[in-house]
Amino acid sequence: MTSAKSMISGMIAARTLTDGGQQPADIARVLADYLGEARRSLDMALYDFDLGPGLEDVVTDAIEGAARRGVAVRLAYNVDFRAPIPVPPPPKARPEDIARLSVPTRAVPGIPDLMHHKFVVRDRASVWTGSTNWTDESWTREENVILTIDSPEVATSYALAFEELWSKQDVMKSGFVEPRTAHVNGARVRAWFCPGFGDALAHRIAKACGRARRRIRICSPVLTSAPILGTLSQIAAEGKVDLAGCVDQTQIEQVFYQWQTNGVTAWKIPLLQAVLSRAPFSGKRSTPYTPTSVHDYMHAKVTVADDVVFCGSFNLSRSGEHNAEDMVEIQDAELADQLAAFVDGVRARYPAATVPTDALALVASPIPPTRRLVRRPRRARRHPS
Repeated sequence: MTSAKSMISGMIAARTLTDGGQQPADIARVLADYLGEARRSLDMALYDFDLGPGLEDVVTDAIEGAARRGVAVRLAYNVDFRAPIPVPPPPKARPEDIARLSVPTRAVPGIPDLMHHKFVVRDRASVWTGSTNWTDESWTREENVILTIDSPEVATSYALAFEELWSKQDVMKSGFVEPRTAHVNGARVRAWFCPGFGDALAHRIAKACGRARRRIRICSPVLTSAPILGTLSQIAAEGKVDLAGCVDQTQIEQVFYQWQTNGVTAWKIPLLQAVLSRAPFSGKRSTPYTPTSVHDYMHAKVTVADDVVFCGSFNLSRSGEHNAEDMVEIQDAELADQLAAFVDGVRARYPAATVPTDALALVASPIPPTRRLVRRPRRARRHPS
């Protein structure tokens, strides 16, 4: 499958990225062109913005060029508290670097929950969103999706979500934009935001999977949201629907370890075990997170249930429901076919996902997991449980 492939469905376009599958300069140019078309306003909500020499110039020149043309430009960004968390990794962007831009910027504290968006609202008429951060590694070493949607209705929803972040600078007071249905050249589109509608979004995805009759395709670094995980485990056990996908194997193992040791969410272990063992899920063995390690995660967040697509910044995780996240629900058969093919292409690149042996032992044992564990010293981590 060709990476960085544009897929058009009317005024909705998807561009897919794979590990090593595209040149970062090409992505920088596409982004700069998108920003360069702004005539009135550019509102950007970015979890991470850290580009190397050359790439940074292309993007910042487009941002500052828009401001010089009289475009009202604003940039909101996450300021993390730098706890060593693997999902998602802490942003590399430094506030002092972003502050050097000659446009209004505003930090949104990622404490305790993250401002995890990667979206742009252009002229309140078009949206750029998806799973892709603005970093070299996101454009070169990760699986990701970029969506652009030309629709004043959808753009208005995103603009309202941006205003919540900009005015309140508080993740927990954001995401309360009601998910309304828009019609985009024949496709039904609904924008969802967290944390305001985080639990409703998780149940919406679970319901779409539960109603599927032909296929379900999933790319998500982890699978820990209770309603989604419970539905998928039942579907996998019944074997009546073509369910398959890809996760990040390294992050999945970290999740299993947390579930084993915290004594609270161990009940999720058999559910995830059922999904990964009974349905053909692949797992990318990414590099474990450290401040200096390469970020080569399986980072795409796509769910296809028959002809319905969910795509955005939202991991299928419990913590995703509490972060500032966005997800677009699109009912469109052509786009669903194309993104299902992307998921199949990604999972074909990697071996089957596996469940750690000690987690399997806990599933088989009648002894409560919290009584069988021997805790090992480890660095504190926060997982999307």
